[in-house]
Amino acid sequence: MTASTQTSKAPRWTSPGLRLLVGSECASLSGSAVSAVAIPTLAVLELHASITQIAALAFLGQLPNAIVALPAGALSDRYPKRPQMICADVAAAVALVTIPVVAVGDMLTIGQLYVVAVVLGIAKIVHGSASISYLPVLVEPHLLQRANSRLGAASSVADSAGNNLGAALIGTVGAARSVIVDVLSYLVSAFLVWHIRTPETIAPRPQGRRSLARDISEGLHYVAGQPTIRTVIAALSTLSFGLAIMNTYWAYYLLAVLNVTPTAFGVIMGVGGAGSLAGALLAPKIASRIGIGPTIIVGFAVSPLTQVPLLLAGPGLRWQTTLALVLAVQLFWATASGTSQRSLRQTLCDPRFQGRMQAASTTVTAGARPLAAAAAGALVLYLGVRTTLTVGALFQLVPVALLLVSPVRTMRDMPSPPPRTALPSAREGSS
Repeated sequence: MTASTQTSKAPRWTSPGLRLLVGSECASLSGSAVSAVAIPTLAVLELHASITQIAALAFLGQLPNAIVALPAGALSDRYPKRPQMICADVAAAVALVTIPVVAVGDMLTIGQLYVVAVVLGIAKIVHGSASISYLPVLVEPHLLQRANSRLGAASSVADSAGNNLGAALIGTVGAARSVIVDVLSYLVSAFLVWHIRTPETIAPRPQGRRSLARDISEGLHYVAGQPTIRTVIAALSTLSFGLAIMNTYWAYYLLAVLNVTPTAFGVIMGVGGAGSLAGALLAPKIASRIGIGPTIIVGFAVSPLTQVPLLLAGPGLRWQTTLALVLAVQLFWATASGTSQRSLRQTLCDPRFQGRMQAASTTVTAGARPLAAAAAGALVLYLGVRTTLTVGALFQLVPVALLLVSPVRTMRDMPSPPPRTALPSAREGSS
């Protein structure tokens, strides 16, 4: 029994809970995009941070992805999700507001930015773990694909607008004051989530005290026992590893080897962002036309293919135009595939394990990135930049092979979700 993508209707956007969740995500993402520009600018231009300090700042911002995601996922399954989202937003706002406050007295230090980066990273993980597992509470299973599509499209617009706003604000009011916009965005996000009134059912906990470690272990065991979910997560982690190898030197390759100007680099990124937005909007139609499984697999397969023009490229406007168009195609399919695989995992996962399932995905996917960056650093010493990029592209073939031998290959319609009242099983059954 499957829930056909052919008969899926658009989510009821008049639903207050869903509308408020989308507004919350857009607010926090647009503000975070401002800080993503402002905080590095503060470190480089005002604090004159060294290359090592800049690397440490980036590392600390990513560290919570690897060490906090699993506990956050267990907490989101154990307790109501709305309070966790609100507390995370408020914590992020409090951490960020210290930057302009201290900067007024010219007492800002790189150490403070380190602390803010860690708190922001933890807050984003807690909020994200709760919100992504809260979406199935707000919409019916057959509407998840459409809801994820609209949410992804809105997020793409908010992120792009936030980057542009951040650049404009830094030029007018300075980097430290521009962070205030992100403070306000988190408060707006918390306010919108606070107004969601959709009831949430929390599974009863066993008698007696139960450790968080046991909840995490139970969640990992559950994910490992779901053939489709675990294969998709494995494919995501290996794709992330290959992309991270390339991303370590992607900007350097374009700017230093291909002699792309900063303006042209921005244009290439902008065209790619347009492709991502289109992929988010059209994902449900693509899945309806060719099937949910093929949509996911094509998205993974396009990624290594679109690296070929990059590896063959040389200086000049013609190649720059080609790279912009290729990046748009890559991000179009990556986003269409991403919304589809996320909806598939949410649909197949038992409601009691939504948070831990998402956390497992975040942990292995994000955990692959620092390892890939280290591998790229070692490879470039012996092979050079172009060959290192080639290794990253070839590695992206691995997740395609994983998906082609999995149940995903034969899926045309979205599978039926597990019964809401069913006990968690060791295996997911046929899909």
